[in-house]
Amino acid sequence: MRTSAVAGSFYPANPKNLKEKLKNCFSGIDKKDLGKDLIKGAVVPHAGYDFSGKVAAHVYANLPKVDTYVLVGPKHHFYGSPIAFSDDTWETPYGVVEVDLDITNQFIGSIIDKDEIAHQYEHSIEVQLPFLQYLFSDFKIVPICIGLHDPQTCMEVGRIIAQSLKNAGKNAVIIASSDFTHAGPNYGYYPPRGVKVNKFIEELDKKVIQKIIELNEREVIITAENDRSMCGSPAVAATITAVKELGAKRVELLKYATSYDVMPSSSAVGYAGIILC
Repeated sequence: MRTSAVAGSFYPANPKNLKEKLKNCFSGIDKKDLGKDLIKGAVVPHAGYDFSGKVAAHVYANLPKVDTYVLVGPKHHFYGSPIAFSDDTWETPYGVVEVDLDITNQFIGSIIDKDEIAHQYEHSIEVQLPFLQYLFSDFKIVPICIGLHDPQTCMEVGRIIAQSLKNAGKNAVIIASSDFTHAGPNYGYYPPRGVKVNKFIEELDKKVIQKIIELNEREVIITAENDRSMCGSPAVAATITAVKELGAKRVELLKYATSYDVMPSSSAVGYAGIILC
């Protein structure tokens, strides 16, 4: 079992406190008329809930209940394979979530390796699970982390995901986990003199979000690399490829914010909640 790595830091470890935190995240959010059967994918942040929980909740409030949620995240460390799936059960304060083996078994022999170590300390997928557990029951997940930034490789991962879902006949949503620009002294990335850090972040994020809206996965990676504007561009690129293979044609930006909105500081991070239909 893959036990929680960040309960008690990114989100509350106590189930009662976690429920209250999530209730606050969803408070005041209006559902959009997006056509839930058309939703193929999403982009959500993975910071602590105090900072990005509200942005993530805008997406989760609009997701349909499906059989399987494919969760694609970056790797913030170098443990394990650079592209890896997990087929272990995942535990959070809300209980255990099963992996959809009908999907992961199809990855065997592909560029997506089975490697639990790659997921053991990575938070980008784990922090999504309580949102799903809060809203839904009786679902499975497919966790995939990607640590390579080569566009062709990321697109190949996306094609494998899409084909596996088609083969299994699964009703699924693919969720990419990514924060956006990290800037300020905490990250060694400084805005030009006289420009506030939140405005600097917003301008850079606007550029890469536009590439997501255009469903241009190659340019997402190139723009993010040039501007240092995303930590999860490989996950987003793979997700864009997959949802296009599954028929997605439009993108909706539901919510954008920065950590500066919550806690003004000389360092800040951007967050976006995006739906792909």
